Amino acid sequence: MQHNVRYSAARTVAGLAAAAALSFASLADAQTGAQSPAPTAQPLSQAAPPVDPSFSAYSLAQTCKQKNDNVAHGQCVGAIRGIIHGYQYGVLFLGQRASLPANETQRVSLCLRNTPVSSIVDEFVGDAGQVNEESLKHTPAEVAVLGSVHMHHSCN
Repeated sequence: MQHNVRYSAARTVAGLAAAAALSFASLADAQTGAQSPAPTAQPLSQAAPPVDPSFSAYSLAQTCKQKNDNVAHGQCVGAIRGIIHGYQYGVLFLGQRASLPANETQRVSLCLRNTPVSSIVDEFVGDAGQVNEESLKHTPAEVAVLGSVHMHHSCN
């Protein structure tokens, strides 16, 4: 699991900055029938890789729900911290290496100062509970976690 977490967190760096919040919001909108504004990001030219069922949004949400199981709790916290740290390092790296439009780094950054991981876990589990299980099984855990965090802790 830990290898999957590191590898999965590293994969989030390229391309999830704008897509994370949009993907999870689209799933939630599909549940409620609401309309999302059109995404501003260009679609990727290659097809998305298949979702690893052992690290889907569904499997991570199930793990995170097991609050009384110390092993599951550790795996949940480790996965969420890895995803967030990988994403934040990716934003920092892109901000230093690429010429981004004004305020773009702030738009995709997370404002998590003094935010306990337990509240991020609770928000993710609550948000995942609003999406049907089948959709969660086809959503990468990284996308769902980052979408949830962006909904609750964006810097805008």
